[in-house]
Amino acid sequence: MNAMTDRGSTRNIKLLLAYDGADFSGWQTQKNAAGSGVTRTVQGCIEEALRKLHKHPVGLTGSGRTDSGVHAAGQTANFYTDIQSIAPERFVPALNNLLSRDVRILAAKETHAGFHARFDAKARTYRYHIIAGRHALPHELRYALQIWRRPSVERLNSYARLLRGEMDCSAFARPRDPSESRFRYIFNAGFFVQGDALVFEITANAFLWKMVRSITGTLLLCEEKEIPVSEFQSLVESGERNKAGPAAPPQGLFLWKVAYRV
Repeated sequence: MNAMTDRGSTRNIKLLLAYDGADFSGWQTQKNAAGSGVTRTVQGCIEEALRKLHKHPVGLTGSGRTDSGVHAAGQTANFYTDIQSIAPERFVPALNNLLSRDVRILAAKETHAGFHARFDAKARTYRYHIIAGRHALPHELRYALQIWRRPSVERLNSYARLLRGEMDCSAFARPRDPSESRFRYIFNAGFFVQGDALVFEITANAFLWKMVRSITGTLLLCEEKEIPVSEFQSLVESGERNKAGPAAPPQGLFLWKVAYRV
């Protein structure tokens, strides 16, 4: 039986997973730039592990797509299995034994047949990590942006507080973003200090392509130039990407957690 096409006698398994995205071309399975072969993606690696376990192809649905170089501490995914003999939690060691060390399944449980990791998500939280005003240790450069000044957290948050509610996020959208609508509902956004690092956290119902990185880069640029809050507000309301700052590089960004309807 092929679990990708026949769900009549299958179970729906929900996974919690984490990955180091530095050596991946993002989450989504894709062909390489030359049009032949397949680039290394997180979804592709897990689907290959599922194929080996099931002896046939098994599709995997993620809560969202992360870009090349972006990490995850709390990605959610689901797949349908026709294996009846494995308890849901046993998929954790079974898959981890088949995966490279930069992808780890953290938890697995059986859920209802209609659960969809992407469409059932009500909120997604991202965190962007920044090392400010000191030399980063070599391993930290893989997971954070280094800047040489110490920005004002108060000023950064004076901008971030304006990112609330239903918003047209066009000012932070890439020109090639395929979304039909660029409106998103932002629940919360703000900076906080964690140890000697600075962290930007943002939660929304969904995000546009590279939206979090564009917001992060814009906030840092506005803080550095001491842009008035009213000017930042005008920038957001303009909907013009060329008025915003550059996108922050991918290595500091983590998909932190995904919240679902009860």
